[in-house]
Amino acid sequence: VQLQASGGGLVQSGGSLRLSCAASGNIFSINDMGWYRQAPGKQRELVATITSGGSTVYSDSVKGRFTISRDNAKNTVYLQMNSLRPEDAAVYFCNADIGTLRTDLLEVMNVWGEGTLVTVSS
Repeated sequence: VQLQASGGGLVQSGGSLRLSCAASGNIFSINDMGWYRQAPGKQRELVATITSGGSTVYSDSVKGRFTISRDNAKNTVYLQMNSLRPEDAAVYFCNADIGTLRTDLLEVMNVWGEGTLVTVSS
């Protein structure tokens, strides 16, 4: 089971980017999915999460600017980032709780994707 993120890049302050993260492998179910970010010299922090039912949580720093969504049929989570600021620059990581079936037992794993770099020029 793995997560593959894409969509990072360089954007000017005030611009927009859309990140995608697709899960693949032996997937039976996916519970919470989310995005985190880590800027140089800082700890990884929560950006937004979404449950399988669509309930969302955002960090205060991105509320009103970022939107998290998911396509359960595609096992994919998205992060639409608008009104980007230089302080949003970071490596963005996706995360998900993924259930796999192993000989009739459901095993839930917390999986991290490789990061995608977002750079915001002022």
